[in-house]
Amino acid sequence: MKNLIKHIDPALEEIKSLSGYRPQRVRNLYDPLAIKPFKVSRSKLELFLKCARCFYLDRRLGVAQPPGYPFSLNNAVDSLLKKEFDGYRTEQKTHPICLVNGVEVVPFSHPDIDKWRDSLHAGIQCIVPNTNIMLYGGLDDVWINPKTNELMVVDYKATSKATAVTLDAPWQIGYKHQAEIYQWLLRKNGFIVSNTAYFVYCNGKADGNNFDGRLSFDISLLPYEGDAAWVESAVMNAYNCLRSDVMPSGSESCDYCLYLKAAQKHIL
Repeated sequence: MKNLIKHIDPALEEIKSLSGYRPQRVRNLYDPLAIKPFKVSRSKLELFLKCARCFYLDRRLGVAQPPGYPFSLNNAVDSLLKKEFDGYRTEQKTHPICLVNGVEVVPFSHPDIDKWRDSLHAGIQCIVPNTNIMLYGGLDDVWINPKTNELMVVDYKATSKATAVTLDAPWQIGYKHQAEIYQWLLRKNGFIVSNTAYFVYCNGKADGNNFDGRLSFDISLLPYEGDAAWVESAVMNAYNCLRSDVMPSGSESCDYCLYLKAAQKHIL
């Protein structure tokens, strides 16, 4: 056990140093008496959908869930895809993967595209009606159909699996919510937005004989028909949750709540 702890502790310290994680914070907490906008990210709204208590602990009381390990390879794929599609954005040409799939779009050229993609400092945002919640998120890309002027939300994903990539797994509901939140935000910013979103899904191939310092990918373009009708009511529910002085019950499907419940049996 001591040897295991020797290996785990440095890894946890590295995560903390990279993320700036603190178990308890005193800033960026929701104040029910304040009227100024309170920022709630796309990922925090997803947290509310998964577990209202964990959301309340985080946004109202300042106790956030511990972060996971950073997905550095996924981030590298994301960065390279953005650079690649930015080249086609500059030329206002259709990317080959879209041509192969019969999708007549070009990357949307807009002065705020980099701002929309910066989830840490800006993102695309909107004050939700009848609340002081500013919902925001950093999208990966936006395409436009030149014939209809409809915008299409685009998200980049990377994985490595032996089977073909799909959007069928139950846990991928978060991906679908992500696309729908961005569709809603773009509409609230005055744009005409298609219900069809696209996932550029990169699947790392592990069937080669050698590595040779290269990782090859099969790239799929997966359409998804979104329905963002739920977004505004979900934000309203999250808003009411934050304004309450009563902490919500834990979710029976939340691993953090289940861990806490089990641990409390042994903590004096």
